Amino acid sequence: MSAAPSGPALRWPGLRFAFGTLTVLRVRVQRWDREAGGRAMLAAPLVGLVLGAAAGGLGALVAPRGGPFLAAVAVLAALAGLTRGLHLDGLADVADGLGSGKPAEDALRIMKQSDIGPFGVLTLLLLTAAQLAALAQQFGHSAERGLLAAVTCAVAGRCALAWGCLRPVPAARPGGLGAMVAATVPPRAALAVTALAALALALIGRHPRYALALILGQLAAAALLRRCVRRFGGITGDVLGAMVETAATAALLSVTLGP
Repeated sequence: MSAAPSGPALRWPGLRFAFGTLTVLRVRVQRWDREAGGRAMLAAPLVGLVLGAAAGGLGALVAPRGGPFLAAVAVLAALAGLTRGLHLDGLADVADGLGSGKPAEDALRIMKQSDIGPFGVLTLLLLTAAQLAALAQQFGHSAERGLLAAVTCAVAGRCALAWGCLRPVPAARPGGLGAMVAATVPPRAALAVTALAALALALIGRHPRYALALILGQLAAAALLRRCVRRFGGITGDVLGAMVETAATAALLSVTLGP
């Protein structure tokens, strides 16, 4: 997160918070509080739309000359670069914490360590392979299908953030982004944002498969959330990152395997 803005400043604190914390874009975050954090989680699908369009557009440019697989690589590289690999890191940490089999306190300590263990490495490899295969298949159809798949997975992933921050869901530990945004989102607001995102994807893609993919992504992320809350006692920033990647992957698989 950079202190200096570039270009027109974002007026809404929720959008500032969302773009400033979830991307590398130069946005000044002027409010760092729970109210702004909750609004940011609701605004996160807009972040996904921007990131997905940028990454998917790059893939669409690469596809004609480099082929579908290289286009898929370009999309994932762009998404990782635009987010500093934030969500991938969270996914690896959660995999190590869940895979450790240790009590919640010890598992949370493992998740805070800077290194990645075998469960994290394996999870990253499998998830990346699935995303690459799904994106390559879509770019194999057409550059437009690949672009739409990239947008869908990015929006679906960021929609999951609101569900991870529902008011009944506690933070697993004090401090950090997880504690800042935990229990800040009303369920009705999360449902409304998800419905709007699904409708937008269906209209943009001119097919209901993209709305269905987003919904299935949320169900996959919700299953992970339930497991993490039971295992760790609540959410952390890593859990939210893992939910983003889980929803994004499930959405991509739905687009690929669906009609």
